[in-house]
Amino acid sequence: MRRWLQACCFALVSLLLLGAAPVAKIQSMLAQPKVLCGRFDQSKQLMGLKKPLTSSGRFCVVADKGVLWRSLQPFPSTLRLTRDEIVQRHGDRVALRLDAKQEPTVRLINSVLFALLAGDLGQLEKLFDIDGSIQNNAWSVTLKAREPALAKAVGTIALEGGVYVKSIVMSETSGDRTRIVFSAVETGDGAMSVDEAALF
Repeated sequence: MRRWLQACCFALVSLLLLGAAPVAKIQSMLAQPKVLCGRFDQSKQLMGLKKPLTSSGRFCVVADKGVLWRSLQPFPSTLRLTRDEIVQRHGDRVALRLDAKQEPTVRLINSVLFALLAGDLGQLEKLFDIDGSIQNNAWSVTLKAREPALAKAVGTIALEGGVYVKSIVMSETSGDRTRIVFSAVETGDGAMSVDEAALF
């Protein structure tokens, strides 16, 4: 479960590249809304399994609050990341709560998360080697973890996009591979439903 959370959280962290691209031109291409919501479709190919595990749902990124990741298919669940904790819910039941004061993993995830929100490249470059390229109105970025412990958990993360991040591919050292595609992106206060706002 924790490995899955790490992969999911780093996908969200990567999504928040909205203010922290490695190249000034890429950064100027990216929108930096306070609220960003949309649809995600995720496919995870595990070593030893023929068929990938798929899920889909909604995500919301709120600059001053955190990230909400709501899986709707095949099973409903909600993952919320804030500065202080990570909480996973199944319906009204809290399935997992990780406190940043007690879990080093949460501190690391949140450190990267809020460095991205703040556009703090100095913090990101302590943890990742960053490589990027631009072709026409599209860009691609690869993040490769520098520290062995982080590299073991995350591997490499490849992102592609234009005004927003369009896709993320995470390749773990175990051989597992996760691809997330984002669509139907909306920004501004109206992008988030009343239910989603209440979950923050």
